[in-house]
Amino acid sequence: MINLAQKDISHTFGKFVVTAMGVGMLLGIVLIMIGVYRGLIVDATILVHDVSADIWVVQEDTLGPFAEASRIHEDLKNTLKTTQGLDKAEAMTFQNIQLYTNNKPLRVTAVGYDPFGEINPINAEHLIEGRTLKQSHYEVVVSSETGLKLNEKINLGRNQYTVVGITKKTVASSGDPLIYLSLKDAQEIQFSFSNATIRNDKARGNAQQSDLHLVNAIVCSVKKGYNIALVANDISRWKHLSTFTQDEQEEILVKNVVEKSSKQIGLFTVILVIVSTIIIGLIIYTMTLEKIKEISIMKLIGIPDSIIIKMIVQETVLLGFFAFVFGNIFSYFTYDKFPKRVILEVPDALMLFGVILVASVIASFVGVGKVVHADPTVAIGG
Repeated sequence: MINLAQKDISHTFGKFVVTAMGVGMLLGIVLIMIGVYRGLIVDATILVHDVSADIWVVQEDTLGPFAEASRIHEDLKNTLKTTQGLDKAEAMTFQNIQLYTNNKPLRVTAVGYDPFGEINPINAEHLIEGRTLKQSHYEVVVSSETGLKLNEKINLGRNQYTVVGITKKTVASSGDPLIYLSLKDAQEIQFSFSNATIRNDKARGNAQQSDLHLVNAIVCSVKKGYNIALVANDISRWKHLSTFTQDEQEEILVKNVVEKSSKQIGLFTVILVIVSTIIIGLIIYTMTLEKIKEISIMKLIGIPDSIIIKMIVQETVLLGFFAFVFGNIFSYFTYDKFPKRVILEVPDALMLFGVILVASVIASFVGVGKVVHADPTVAIGG
């Protein structure tokens, strides 16, 4: 039996391919938007995963250092170490800093930790050059996204720092590259007053000293055999602090920090899928109109409507299939050019493929309706 869809497509093959490529680029953008959403979730939790703490201890009635301001005393880590069930406790700081590289501003998130402590936020898998911190002052490990090189000098606050290590794909929830400082250096940058501020305060009769023994959070690990939630509850109950488990901290980051962005991306993706469906429907309608005379002739010579309808549906599904293929090619060639992380996953592509097949069948109804109502006498009159 002759395949009418195959014959029709081969007759206008060039036009069919160009149309499929155009729709495919739109579908490629849909895939990239899904990848941006995946990247947002990974970026939001990468630092929490690298720290890998069982419990995050922060200022009372706050959601922690990533969602809002949190300041607690550094020496609380010594008090927490006496808590039953805790194994390790280390103080850390987190702050946004504006750097200038090659005379261009660069926003980064600085992580301060004790290089000689028991919890290191630098994941060995992410370290691609150099080493981690080994001194209490004037060393920094940076993300490759900063563009900084090994042994390069940078100015932070009042001092100059040397890049001793480079990590890859380490960013904060905002997408800003991470840099790692010793806790003492990070405390000086975040909590010390500038000389001009000190002079102004003295002139106003409001002289005050900087408290360099503050931190934004204390991260803890729990001994084996102890219930993490119960230990966290004991700390918040008796120490008047807020505590969050690893899972709770991730939930805060995903829901409180990137929730609106993810919803916006999700809505945009849905709109693009709807637009793609409408465009496919319009293309099929136009293609059907262009061959309405041929369809009338087929009806006139006795070819059943079912065969003609089958041709329209097959063409629509093939258009959707080839558009999906071109969309994948387009997305895989362009996703790494975006400034933020884009993660393309096979399940997402397969899900989009199913959606596009269903959308193509629905869109084919536009052309089917035209076929059903086509008048065979048009062939005679034309």
